[in-house]
Amino acid sequence: MSGPKIIGLTGSIGMGKSTVAAMFAEAGIPVFDADAEVRAMQGPGGELLPAIEAAFPGSTGATGVDRDALGKTVFADKSALARLEAIVHPAVVTKRAAFLAANAGKRAVVFDIPLLFERGGHEAVDLVVVVSAPADVQRARVLARPGMTTEKFEHILGLQLPDADKRARADHVIDTSLSMAQTRAQVEALIAAL
Repeated sequence: MSGPKIIGLTGSIGMGKSTVAAMFAEAGIPVFDADAEVRAMQGPGGELLPAIEAAFPGSTGATGVDRDALGKTVFADKSALARLEAIVHPAVVTKRAAFLAANAGKRAVVFDIPLLFERGGHEAVDLVVVVSAPADVQRARVLARPGMTTEKFEHILGLQLPDADKRARADHVIDTSLSMAQTRAQVEALIAAL
């Protein structure tokens, strides 16, 4: 195989995926963060603002997308969510291809993609790493976030493949209910195995 080994990193909300992605990056493995790319493209001056404003009038401004207003629109309407995804997903695919080209000489790269299984992205990676923790740990982490409600949390969970299903489909599972040092050791062991 030419090019780097592609690691698909995923995990449900509150499982510690961002922390694990940072550990890969600190170890020298380039990380493509799909959520960060979307935030940038929807932020001030973001390239997706004109298309999102055209599809959802009044949803953008000088600071970019009004995430609360847009969220209320798309979470309540599956067709609206599909329209938003039709704008966002092709742009993310383009950014990911540019990232891969820029890192073609690396031994491995990480695609940090929250909805890896839900969107079929697992088919485009060499191995899948699922970040997981017990449900009570997940719930406590998520509900501690500013602005998070039980309703929002339950809605997000409803959009995601259940954690047990993700773990069953993973090539590797990283347990983040352990200490940071133990989590880092799991990441380092995985990198060494590559």
